[in-house]
Amino acid sequence: MAHKHPPAEWISRKSGGQDFVLLHGMVMAPAFWHAYAPAITRQGRTAAYPLPGHHPWILDGPGERITSLMVTDALAAAIRRDFDGRPVTLIGHSTGGFVALLLALAHPELVRSVIMIGAFACGRFEGQERLAARLLRIPHVGPYLFRQFFHRWISTSEQFRWGSIECVYDKACPWEDERSRAAMEEVRENLLRGRSEDIAACINFMSGTTLLPDLEQLRMPVLNLVGANDVVVPPAHQLHVSRLLPQAQTVILQQCGHLPMVEHQMQTDRIVESFIQAHHTRCVTPSLLRMIGPAMPTHLDELLKTLATSMEQIKVGGVHAAQNTNFSIGLGEAPNEHHSHRYSYSSADRRSAELGS
Repeated sequence: MAHKHPPAEWISRKSGGQDFVLLHGMVMAPAFWHAYAPAITRQGRTAAYPLPGHHPWILDGPGERITSLMVTDALAAAIRRDFDGRPVTLIGHSTGGFVALLLALAHPELVRSVIMIGAFACGRFEGQERLAARLLRIPHVGPYLFRQFFHRWISTSEQFRWGSIECVYDKACPWEDERSRAAMEEVRENLLRGRSEDIAACINFMSGTTLLPDLEQLRMPVLNLVGANDVVVPPAHQLHVSRLLPQAQTVILQQCGHLPMVEHQMQTDRIVESFIQAHHTRCVTPSLLRMIGPAMPTHLDELLKTLATSMEQIKVGGVHAAQNTNFSIGLGEAPNEHHSHRYSYSSADRRSAELGS
């Protein structure tokens, strides 16, 4: 049975704190936040919602077309249901950040502030279409290939965990523990309950939508957390989003990829808590840019120049089809376990992470 309004997965139900809504990335699930929700969210009422097409938010029909109005109306109804209409702070990772901006534009009365982590505001990153979207557009065979790759990726716990190695900066970082393993296995089980056609519909919706022309309308405070070494969502795009937001604070984490809340969990917790506390005690300074890590220029244009080399590598690299039968879909937003003794970091593996965002 399809859910018109996404059900909540409660991360915390404590009274006396603040209200938060967590939105995960593409091909993930609300269970992800049980291990990686910012610490301050566990001090109040915090609900995690699925993306459309992700279990348990199943579409009415397999692969049903998703629209912006459908997404924002459903999420707004869920917030009114679960928080009695009180405005919440939205925290969105990657595609979840995209959806958070979309919801804030459509229903600003329900959004107190927005926290984006490795997020974007244009499904094609100013013209760079993601591999999954390109794959789905291949006539006749595209959806079939996507379905095969998707089911292969989620077929085993091991394949699922290490299929997205490109997401993290330090490929040997041993950041998994029993709690995160359990959360990621629950994510995989949720994906197994869903339909690949619905995931494809969500990818098509995201890749065909841009919010860039509308961002100047957002007047609530926004925190933009950027991994300087993110190869899933180019930092140049994330910084461009900050420039378009009237009330944005930007923090760039050095030696960090697409998963700041995983790779630098304590730092991310402190940054999010500082933003929330500042937001509730004083006005947020627009366009404040901070660097966490080795000293770097603070002017945005200089930062873009500093990052230019890595950005050009991403742009020039393009997207290519897999070259071997061991290709894992690696949709680009799920944590994984790296086993250096068996994992060869090939170009095909590197590009597999670009299937999703």
